[in-house]
Amino acid sequence: TKIAIVFTVSIKSHSKKYFTFYSLQRKKKTPERNTKQMTSVVSKFITKTLCDHEGSLDFRRLEEKVARSYTVAESVLRAVLFDQSKIAIRQGEEKPTGGHIIPPDSLVVAKSSARLCQKKTGACARCDGLHLCRYYVCGECTFGLRCKNPHSLTTPNNVEVLRRHDLQDLTEKQLFQLLLQNDPYLLPEICSHYNKGSGLQGSCRFAASCSKLHICQHYYQGDCRFGDGCKRAHRLDAQAMKLFQGYSQENINNLHKIYRNTLIISGDLKRPAAEKKSIHSASKSRICPHPSIYLFIYLFIYLFIYLDKCARVHWHLPYRWQVLDVDGVTYKDLVDMENIERAYCDPARDTSCMDQPPTRIPVRRLSTASSVSKPPHFILTTQWVWYWKDDGGAWLEFGQVRRHDCVLVPNGSTLENVYLADRDTEIPFSAGKHQYVLYFKDAAGSGRMYQQNVKHKTKREVRRRPRFLSTRDVEAQLKSTSSQSSSSSIAEIVPSTWDKTALPELGYRLVQLTSSAKEYSMIEMLFKRTMPQSKINSMHRIQNPSLWKVFQWQKEQMKKRNGGQLVNEKYLFHGTDESLIEPICEQNFDWRMCGVHGTAYGKGSYFARDSSYSNRFAKASGLNRTMFVALVLVGAYTKGSSSYVRPPPKGGSRDLYDSCVDSVSDPSIYVIFEKQQIYPEYLIKYS
Repeated sequence: TKIAIVFTVSIKSHSKKYFTFYSLQRKKKTPERNTKQMTSVVSKFITKTLCDHEGSLDFRRLEEKVARSYTVAESVLRAVLFDQSKIAIRQGEEKPTGGHIIPPDSLVVAKSSARLCQKKTGACARCDGLHLCRYYVCGECTFGLRCKNPHSLTTPNNVEVLRRHDLQDLTEKQLFQLLLQNDPYLLPEICSHYNKGSGLQGSCRFAASCSKLHICQHYYQGDCRFGDGCKRAHRLDAQAMKLFQGYSQENINNLHKIYRNTLIISGDLKRPAAEKKSIHSASKSRICPHPSIYLFIYLFIYLFIYLDKCARVHWHLPYRWQVLDVDGVTYKDLVDMENIERAYCDPARDTSCMDQPPTRIPVRRLSTASSVSKPPHFILTTQWVWYWKDDGGAWLEFGQVRRHDCVLVPNGSTLENVYLADRDTEIPFSAGKHQYVLYFKDAAGSGRMYQQNVKHKTKREVRRRPRFLSTRDVEAQLKSTSSQSSSSSIAEIVPSTWDKTALPELGYRLVQLTSSAKEYSMIEMLFKRTMPQSKINSMHRIQNPSLWKVFQWQKEQMKKRNGGQLVNEKYLFHGTDESLIEPICEQNFDWRMCGVHGTAYGKGSYFARDSSYSNRFAKASGLNRTMFVALVLVGAYTKGSSSYVRPPPKGGSRDLYDSCVDSVSDPSIYVIFEKQQIYPEYLIKYS
């Protein structure tokens, strides 16, 4: 029997895609209307029931509750429970009973793709997110009626979003339970480093400044073997409680269940006994705990260093095709994966056929990140190609020369960048004398893309498919990168003033500067312009080749967006304390870690023109204080606002400003939202 993977019905979400897998020779007839209605009714009942019971129930109790209200055919119940858009299951260990394929002790968890909108109120059009105050959802908004963010589910946008996600029948409490365990924006992330290693804080080196939750993950999963003797925290201390400001006491009491449900939904938690199985099984994948499933991309010099410890999906190709196993939870690799990928990369192909038993089950494609989202030195990213269908049925690539030398603009890279940034947007463009608009979604909100002629209203289908890479292509790229890495040293990509004997392949080195060095004199002059009485006791150059490379790539990107003009960059000051020196030197500035002194001009990393201003935030350690001097790509800036989580658009365009300031006419404070725009170059200790 021939089966097919149908590409055109995919549900796209970042690097995770689902496809339908079904028989070509034994197609089932369309279900009768009453069966469809029954499936919908039971699905809604199960979602409401799960949300009424803190988001999850074991299958035994859930089946009892369904049986009290409905007489449900096994096929209907199975269709509801294996709907991956609404249900996640942690497989139990008991034997299935009564003709079911799900063990009675399996945990059934309510799932949804509904999310809160993270943009400023009124700043988005055709939004797919709920416009709600996050603290209202979490249970305790202290502003009440004075809150600037919506507290109502009945606004037109929220009504439409709830209808689109089929959640319009939920009560407010049921909906908030569903959002809490599905929307990663609402919960602090558990620190994975804290849960590894033998130290008091595990392997987390930034315990005092870590913005993640330090709690025993196994306790929240329900499988901690040590009980009260566990060296990891089972209760929230004062520092952890700060992360849950705005949460109701009821939600705080149920955090262990909320996190357990979240881990099941993300695929990181199957069942407690799963640890006994080999993680190197060829048939099952280890899933990243973050909401977007993706294959890990490596900067080549990092390729194998963290392989054994990393929780992300590792694979020898930049793509991986898998089919849902009969347990409804785990995925198995498909055979003949390369030919499936080859078919998917062809925009003219809708299916890929092979010999398999007739069935209909979900298939997914895991992928590395898009090539436009990473610096060029990242290897094995996915290059997505954009096509449109002409009158003759041929698929033509955007940006390529058409008949009569007419180039269809924009090119694929432009489309890919816009697509990743905002899939609700519409892109107007021209080809010859004709004007078009490209839509990433059709009127029904599905992922079917098309372009429409503005004048004649004719529509042409648009497809986004990856550039094909065979196993040989991947091996050739790895070999080429390896030879380039060995022949061209790191020294060629860093400034000529750097000490070439102190260039680490990983991390950073501090190189002390002498007072006679030219750069020492330059930084000293900037520093003493507003602090002439202070004494510089030491000045170090921070040599971090990896951060420097990303900083230079960001500079080139900004230069291209600026029409080739040079990017406005400045040396700026940032005062801090001793505990943050190492994480900043190694990982760069992070506003969640460093921006603890206020957010008057936006939620970003703050830098000052004057050292005297940064001195206010430089905590003393003995006789010394510490201050960073960073090279910052401030670019084009505008007046900031405390509500900004990114710079606002320039005028009526889609282009954003690069940074925010306290005063456009005479800026002294700069707020940077993207850490790629920052390179922490010097470290000053002074008194």
